[in-house]
Parts: sequence; structure tokens; C-alpha cells
Amino acid sequence: MKKLSLIFFLLIFSLPLFSQSPPWWLSLEYGKQRFRSGDFGYALMLFEDARRDRRAMYEQMERDLINYLSVGEVRRLGDSLEWAVRYSYDYRYTAASAAFEELFYRVSRDSLNNSANAALSAIGVLKDYPEAEYWIGEVYRVEGELSLALSQYRRAYAMRANLEDSGFGITLQYKIAGILRTKTEYNEMERTLLSVITSFDTLWINASRAAASNISSGAALRQGEASIPYDQASASFARSAMTRTLENEGADRFLEMYRYNNGIVEEAHRLLGFHYAVAGRGSAQDHLMFAFLIQNTVIIEELMRREFDFRFSVQAGTSQNQARNLSELSDKIMRNPLLVSYIDEVEYYKTAYYLAASLYRNGKETVARNLWNFLASVPSAGEWYSRAISQLRNPRFETIVEMP
Repeated sequence: MKKLSLIFFLLIFSLPLFSQSPPWWLSLEYGKQRFRSGDFGYALMLFEDARRDRRAMYEQMERDLINYLSVGEVRRLGDSLEWAVRYSYDYRYTAASAAFEELFYRVSRDSLNNSANAALSAIGVLKDYPEAEYWIGEVYRVEGELSLALSQYRRAYAMRANLEDSGFGITLQYKIAGILRTKTEYNEMERTLLSVITSFDTLWINASRAAASNISSGAALRQGEASIPYDQASASFARSAMTRTLENEGADRFLEMYRYNNGIVEEAHRLLGFHYAVAGRGSAQDHLMFAFLIQNTVIIEELMRREFDFRFSVQAGTSQNQARNLSELSDKIMRNPLLVSYIDEVEYYKTAYYLAASLYRNGKETVARNLWNFLASVPSAGEWYSRAISQLRNPRFETIVEMP
């Protein structure tokens, strides 16, 4: 980290040595540094510079290619990209050569199908700079301009094909959902979160596909026993089996039986679960079940990775390093700073509380009380510890909040 900071420092303070303004990518990085130090006005200027300079560069390259491809000799080569590139080098069309080099750095040459016209279209698309749009949105967000921030996030998401990190598109969707939630635009928030789930959770949406790549028997993972043949079972069957186990045998047995490590959709399930729970909708249970399973899968697998003999099992075993229920698992969590940070990030105890509340609303009082008993044994759960104790004394439905 210190080495990276030194390199960045040298780059910034060597800028006066250049005869031109810093490249767009450096303006973006410098803007991020200013943003993180709280200098939002200067950061916004740098992000806008980055956006403008990148667009200007690719617009110039687009013009250079248009001019080059309009040359008579080049036109006679047809649409062959290979010949167009070779001719630009052989006859010293340096601007066109530079444009081709930049394009091939950003875009796979094979994806252009040896088409010069496709290359021209691709370099036009590169004018968009989603990262700059996103950071402009971040400035608007911290300054309270939520509508402008939302517009920027949506603009960045529409340009997601240009993201250097393709996975950042998911982050943008969650950013959009967060703004919509704050603005109480719940229908749009719901659609955005469901879009994440329908794109990345095949177990949830696809009743005809197997879920073997994502879900397996927890006991089989630990002991090497024959696992349930999920490769032959439909996703709908797997979901039904999970739900039956939770409702009939309780959360501890449920977590012993199943693992589901799909962190991409955890937040979407969790936020939808909270939203549906306070609205009194029965579908809250399914989303919170998935969120809680994903959270505990991350926790259990991290403990297994760090402690080779750790196991989560309700059955008494020979291993001394065993958690037999959620309370014992929570003790393990509190001794691991990384997991303490994780449960705070994913609102672990809140998820457990609302999962219990949704089970209770759906008539599953026994398993709901078991989850509340777990929370009542963990004072560090804070608000959810107190609320669980209150529910155990006087079980009741959560107050339904009417959504605007």
C-alpha cells in the first residue's frame, strides 16, 4: 500500500513536467483521492475532466479511422480489418495505426470478426466512460443530490459493457437499489433487486436446472459421504426440500444439511426479505432463508478453512472443534475479527430476527421461537437481542408498514 501511495504521489507531482494535461485515467484516480479526502468539489471537476478527455480522445481516433477508411486505396481493400491494419503500418498512416492499437488494447480483436467497419463502431463505443459517470454520481450522493446520483448510476450501468471490471455492474445495481430505497421508490427498488436475483441465482428462478454447482449437503462436504444428487434434481425440488427442513426441523438442522455460496445475490435476497417482512408479505420467508443460508455458508466455510477439524453438526461427534447450534457458532464468530466484520456488513442478526418473524407470520411458531432463543442468547446482537427477548415473552406479528 505504501509503495502504491508513493507511485501515485510521484505521478501527481510530476504532472507539471508534461506538456499536456494528465491522461483521463489519471484524472479519475486523482479524483478518487480527492473524493476520499472530502474535497468533493475538486473531485467532481476531475471526474468531469476524465469523462471529457476520454470522450475527446476516442472521438479524435474515430475521426482518424473514418478519414483513413475513406482513402481510395483503403476502400479498395474492402471490409478486411487485417488488410486495413497492415496497410496503415506499411504506408505510415500513424494516426490510424495508433487508433487500431488502442482499440485492440481495449477490445478483443477476435470479437471484431475481421471487419474494419466493426472496428470503427467499437472505437465509437469506447467514448463512454462508466467509471467516471459512477464517481460523478458518488459526489452527488454525498452532497444529498439523490436524483442526480441515481441518474448517474443508471447512466454508468447503461455503459457497463465498457467497465474495466465487469463485475462492477452488480455494484451499480445495488447502488441504484439503495438510492431508490432512500427515496421510498419501492416498486423500482424491488424490480432492481429482483433483476439481480433473476440474473445470478439459478436455484431461485430455474425449476428445470440442477443446482449442483451451488448447493450441496453440508454433512457430505465435511465427511465425504454420498451427497444428495442435486445434479439430477430440479431447482424447485431443492428449494422445496430446503424449506421443509427449515420449517420442520429448525434452523440448526437446516444449516447442517445445506450450503449455498452465492454471495452475489445475498444482499438482494436480504433487502427484499426486509422489505417484504415489514410489508407483511409471506414471500419474505423465502428471501430471508436464502440470505441467512448464504451468510452462514460463508461463515462456516471460513471457519473450516482456518480450522481444519471444524464442523457444524447438531449430532454429537468425536471432534472437539464443533458447533452444534447457532449459539455455539456465534461464539466462534466473536473470536474471529474477520467474521465479526462480516456479520456486521450483512446484518446477520437482523436477518435472523426477520427470518423468525416471517416464519411466525407463516404459522411456523416453533422454529421462529428457536431463532429468537438463539438471538436472546447473544447480547452482542444489540437491538435484535432485545427484540427477540420481547417476542419470546409476548409473540406477535411485526407491525405492517404501508409502503407509499
